[in-house]
Amino acid sequence: MFRTMKEDIEVVFEQDPAARSHFEVILTYSGLHAIWAHRVAHFLFKRKMFFLARTVSQISRFFTGIEIHPGAKIGRRFFIDHGMGVVIGETCEIGDNVTVFQGVTLGGTGKEKGKRHPTVKDNALIASGAKVLGSITIGENSKVGAGSVVLQDVPPNSTVVGIPGRVVIQDGVKIRNTKDLNHRDLPDPVSDKIRELENEIKSLKEEIQKKEGATDNAHSHI
Repeated sequence: MFRTMKEDIEVVFEQDPAARSHFEVILTYSGLHAIWAHRVAHFLFKRKMFFLARTVSQISRFFTGIEIHPGAKIGRRFFIDHGMGVVIGETCEIGDNVTVFQGVTLGGTGKEKGKRHPTVKDNALIASGAKVLGSITIGENSKVGAGSVVLQDVPPNSTVVGIPGRVVIQDGVKIRNTKDLNHRDLPDPVSDKIRELENEIKSLKEEIQKKEGATDNAHSHI
């Protein structure tokens, strides 16, 4: 247990350049507090102390703003950056060295029974505001872009962006010339749709102008 807690602290220093001292990290990092509370809650959950497990998880939620169901299985060196609004469902399975940012949901769709939450493999990264829903798998070393909604399996070594999420980089090869996982450069499907509509409106205006010009010419000849 103490070895795991030490690893949880070490990964904070590796992932967050704002971390200055062990004292600061232990006392002020809500993501770390949520992970430690979950490890206690999960210990109780596995021993069928369900009420106590849920009590621990809800107290943790109250103080950290992070909700992790006690049934969720979380590996080593899990890092939650900022953390507010993170939700992790009961049948979620998270591997080692996984990072998630604030506002991430690893949830269900409301339709499945049994295994109904995602499996996130080792070394994955899920950026702020992303929603990963259903009994799907995020492959090893994969990244989910900020604000994405992922409803299907993601292959290993891939980058997924958009609503719904689509693979734009796989095994280091860009697909459809989409930019890499830089949050400010991620595709914006809403803006893309607006531009598409603007182009259609422009095309319609040009057609109307041509027809009006043809009608004016016809009148002049009469």
